[in-house]
Amino acid sequence: MSQRTDKNVKSLNGSQLLAALSALAMPHRLRIIAALALGGRNYVSQLAREVGISRPLLHLHLQKLQEAGLVTSKLELSSDGKALNYFEVTSFDIALTPETIVKAVKTLN
Repeated sequence: MSQRTDKNVKSLNGSQLLAALSALAMPHRLRIIAALALGGRNYVSQLAREVGISRPLLHLHLQKLQEAGLVTSKLELSSDGKALNYFEVTSFDIALTPETIVKAVKTLN
């Protein structure tokens, strides 16, 4: 199991692997990742419209993706003073092979 950031590849431990797989195991979350990958960073209201789900539901999915390290967020102020929480997908490359599972399992509690 690996997570690639640019040219550096690091092994994920068992907990990180489980978090990533769990976060990606839902259709809404895959749609969120796809929307952010295609359209770039976006704020919650616009992303909710693009994905077709409510903002509260989107927040729940984004929280799970963020906990797994698959998306990041940044709070910014708009020109009219509104706080907008922008999300973007992180660069990741998860290779799931028997060998990477063996390595990850050794780190599980």
